[in-house]
Amino acid sequence: MHVDTTASRPGPAASRPMLSRAAVDAAAHRRTDQAWLERAWQDPDTRVLVLEGGDPTSYGWKALMAKQSRALVTTDGDPELVLTAPEAAPEGERYLLGVDGGRAYFAVRSPAGLVERDGARPASLRELGPLLGDRDTGLLTRAVALANWHATHGFCPACGAPTVISAAGHLRLCEREGREQFPRTDPAVIMLVHRGEGGDEQVLLGNNPNWDARRYSVLAGFVDAGESLEQAVVREVAEEAGVVVEEPRYLASQPWPFPRSLMVGYTARAVGETERTDDEIGSLRWFTRTALAEAAATGEIVLPGPVSIARTLIEHWQGEALPGQW
Repeated sequence: MHVDTTASRPGPAASRPMLSRAAVDAAAHRRTDQAWLERAWQDPDTRVLVLEGGDPTSYGWKALMAKQSRALVTTDGDPELVLTAPEAAPEGERYLLGVDGGRAYFAVRSPAGLVERDGARPASLRELGPLLGDRDTGLLTRAVALANWHATHGFCPACGAPTVISAAGHLRLCEREGREQFPRTDPAVIMLVHRGEGGDEQVLLGNNPNWDARRYSVLAGFVDAGESLEQAVVREVAEEAGVVVEEPRYLASQPWPFPRSLMVGYTARAVGETERTDDEIGSLRWFTRTALAEAAATGEIVLPGPVSIARTLIEHWQGEALPGQW
């Protein structure tokens, strides 16, 4: 099976999905340096990102996941994250996000929630992803990913004992056995299926029955145990669309911390049909580039927003930006 980093028709959005942007060194070697962490927290130049937090048992995991992806963002001019000095940060779980030019960045997940102020409002990562600069997008994405993991891993999966936060938020330790638990990431493939050549080339888009009837996107699914990424592409397309594909070609990847996925983007060429065994997708439609542009412009279909790597895949194939979004 051939895999490379090119796609059939390079477009403007090929290189970097929105949530893959970052400009701060993760500084992983500092996570276990307690003396350095203490000095950094006392440094007035250090900046802290405060995330909305809460107890998942009080109002449900889904509500928590939506809430704690929120942070304060400025409302004047281009949006920026509101970052505070350590001395002004609330109590809560603390995570080291990285270091940039000697300045350390932390996040705090505050059970008390966000303290609103003039010139700022709370907003979620889904909303802010396309609006923030590289630094802020990277900081918020990492913080949300860690917060969602910590909120659901309070107990050891091996013995059931409580776990405690360690390594500046990048590790949990079993209180009974000292077993280490690292942040979990669930790999998923997301793929643009195409067929034909030249002006007759078409892309396959699908609508989930639970969506608005106009919403269309590319196909996606989680990677099974013992399965390669390329095998997952072939299997998922066959199950969801009844289409046989070959030549999965890697394009880009993006963290998707809702709650803990890594979306790995591919293109794949359709070469035949097979039995469809999954009803997750209701309607499937093939579009030429001309038809896709017209359908998006008229509102006949609505495409995913720019925060999703799905939009990156579609516009990369299209070769230009398209109107409309969820």
